[in-house]
Amino acid sequence: MSELLDVDETVERLSKLSYAEALAYWIESEREETEFYRQLAERAKNLGLPESLVGTFEKLSRDSERHTRELTRLFRESYSKEPESDIPPIEVLSVLEEFERADQVEEVLKTAMESELIAMKAYKTLAEKVEDPKLKELYLKLAEVEKTHYEALKREYKRLGG
Repeated sequence: MSELLDVDETVERLSKLSYAEALAYWIESEREETEFYRQLAERAKNLGLPESLVGTFEKLSRDSERHTRELTRLFRESYSKEPESDIPPIEVLSVLEEFERADQVEEVLKTAMESELIAMKAYKTLAEKVEDPKLKELYLKLAEVEKTHYEALKREYKRLGG
């Protein structure tokens, strides 16, 4: 899958971050996921796909937006500055360009599911690599968030007959 960034390289970069940097990374990832799932929902709606699929994408977007707000508030309270990260999110893929027809929805769902699984595994690996207990907990929470995203996408995939 050519769109996936070098996950090992990203995991290596993430493993060297401080707690504040890792939190900023998570915030940026959630911000990008908000937009990613919002656009998937819009595309699914425009293609006349089932309302449950549109709703799942909208829910994932809202969840990511809520996480962004909560984590940003925590970051500002803890560090008195705005979060910034230049590490690209593991789980956001450029599948939107490939999602132009309704018959592509299963492929899009499979790609999004794979992306969430890769992210979940990467965060679990990071939790095992880092020494700092706060960082370990942060990465385990991230892995759990990605797992819930994966499960929501998988339910839709099955509902569509995949």
